[in-house]
Amino acid sequence: MYDDEPELAGYEPGDGRPLRSARTLLAMRLVVIVGLIGFILPGIVTIVSVSADTARRSCARWVGYERPDAPASDARLELFGYGGPGWQCYTKNAFGGDKWIAPLGLIPAMPVLPNERPASS
Repeated sequence: MYDDEPELAGYEPGDGRPLRSARTLLAMRLVVIVGLIGFILPGIVTIVSVSADTARRSCARWVGYERPDAPASDARLELFGYGGPGWQCYTKNAFGGDKWIAPLGLIPAMPVLPNERPASS
């Protein structure tokens, strides 16, 4: 009945050894892992760098609006910040310590402050 298709009868052709050696399988796995890292890592680095730059510029605008006398601003990525997880905006004061200004969110965007009108397109 299974003479034409011996695989259906449970017979595996060959001598029982694997088709590829353990060294070849290890090399193939390493190539796949390096390829995935090389494919995914540049996207992650780009997302983080663009978010950090946007958060820095957004925080500078918030500090300029809330505390014009503050010497500098600082944007930090925090898991447990005042505004929840995401980027947080602080002023950098020389003697008074850092003061929290605003939450910027996980994906920061440039703020539309109350005395500004959005640009029309």
